[in-house]
Amino acid sequence: MTDQLRLMAVHAHPDDESSKGAATMAKYVSDGVDVLVVTCTGGERGSILNPKLQGDAYIEEHIHEVRKKEMDEAREILGVKQEWLGFVDSGLPEGDPLPPLPEGCFALEDVDKAAGELVRKIRAFRPQVITTYDENGGYPHPDHIMTHKISMVAFEGAADTEKYPEAEFGPAYQPQKLYYNQGFNRPRTEALHQAMLDNGLESPYGDWLKRWKEFERVERTLTTHVPCADFFEIRDKALIAHATQIDPDGGWFKVPMELQKKVWPTEEYELAKSLVDTSLPEDDLFAGIRDNA
Repeated sequence: MTDQLRLMAVHAHPDDESSKGAATMAKYVSDGVDVLVVTCTGGERGSILNPKLQGDAYIEEHIHEVRKKEMDEAREILGVKQEWLGFVDSGLPEGDPLPPLPEGCFALEDVDKAAGELVRKIRAFRPQVITTYDENGGYPHPDHIMTHKISMVAFEGAADTEKYPEAEFGPAYQPQKLYYNQGFNRPRTEALHQAMLDNGLESPYGDWLKRWKEFERVERTLTTHVPCADFFEIRDKALIAHATQIDPDGGWFKVPMELQKKVWPTEEYELAKSLVDTSLPEDDLFAGIRDNA
């Protein structure tokens, strides 16, 4: 009874939902699962990364409204629901030493208090499954790391009526599983890189793999591979909707679609918390839950 299944994806900025697990969400929507994206910040301090739009005075002055409109379009493409948590983008500090984070930004919020806002969303939506980022944020953006922190607190806190009283935060509820997005993993990157070379094509992943070695990133445990190749086109369309962030002629789209589907037809996750019995590896975020829905 998939109409009883609910998935919540917690992300830091508008565009993160389309670059991390988007095909998975579109697949579950097509299966009748209720999917809600919770976006922690408005992306107000995000740089305009699409070279075609850089220098546009209107966009620079109205970046918050522009990114909200992009999120609306991506939401419609994916078929998901989406709500804002209401925090202010922290920006990505650069320099040596790094400058202090701006006052009032998401990353400087009290973790328990900020988690309380997510608890409200969890208790209202009642998802069995939540996806978020690992302790490194997927990459070390302060908002991604903060998203991890509040997600972990809220997963437990949604059932804690002493910490988050029902009178203020709504009826208690306990989600059953929590996953970390791990779509940018080394096995996938190496497989696509080699497939491009084998087909006489220039790979966009050469520099990525060099940096992997330089940074000595710890390999994550990929517990769950969700087959979703039929939804890769929807994923890409949603990503392109975030026009200020994504260049449609950029590296994201260099691997031919049919090659992607053949070589790596899944999106990957790391099961971080589970209150139900499940066997690893999985091919379904609702494994151990679906039969009891």
